[in-house]
Parts: sequence; C-alpha cells; structure tokens
Amino acid sequence: KVKKLRMRIEQEICLDFKDVLIRPKRSTLKSRSEVNLERTFMTKHSKVNITCIPIFAANMDTVGTFEMAEALAKHKALTAVHKMYKIEEWEAWINKETTKQYLPYIAVTAGISVDDYKKVEKVLELSNDIRMIC
Repeated sequence: KVKKLRMRIEQEICLDFKDVLIRPKRSTLKSRSEVNLERTFMTKHSKVNITCIPIFAANMDTVGTFEMAEALAKHKALTAVHKMYKIEEWEAWINKETTKQYLPYIAVTAGISVDDYKKVEKVLELSNDIRMIC
C-alpha cells in the first residue's frame, strides 16, 4: 500500500542569510580596542549565568573539537564539543592541567539514544565546571 503524503504550506515569513542586512551606525568609540563583545546570558531552564562572546563553534566532528574549544575559550567564545569523543578521551582532556579554564565555555553534545544520554551524564560527572549541554 502506498502512503499518501500531504503537502503542508508554511504561511509564516521565513528569512535566510541573504535577508539580513548589517547597517553601520555612528559610534562614540575612538578605537576598535574599546569594543566589548562579552554578554551575560541566563539559561532558560537551569538559570545558569554565562558570560561569554556569543559565538558558538558547531558540534560537527571536524569543528567541535577539544582543540577548537581551547582556541575559542581563550577569547571567551563557545564550542559545542562533538559527540564522537569516547569517555576516555573526555577524561584525558579534562584531567589536563590547562583544561579547567576552558570548561565554562564548552557544551557537551547529546544525541537522542539512551547511550548518548548516559555518555553525557558520565562526562558531566567528570567536572562540575561544564555547565552546558547541546
């Protein structure tokens, strides 16, 4: 038996990157060095305050790496660390002397399976400094 598909027509206006216009405006700043990109956000459900530069590296396996997390965290930008890392890799990275300073700027990525959920729980048990899940 062939399943009949229904077409759903969206009535809302949908925007894309081409629809965004960044308009310059006058500034009272005398130098670009005076610009502060840091913002403080309160997470919706856990009510955690996060002060950072609101740029997030994606949780793709070539982008959301520990190396990217270290590079971006130095500038207070965020990284969603991909879910392909094994618990042993997480443990080795978290236990490095220099890693603690980067942990507030990373998010652990979760998949949709029970095993993914268990892995996220185990990663979060490794450090209290990780505050975000993607």
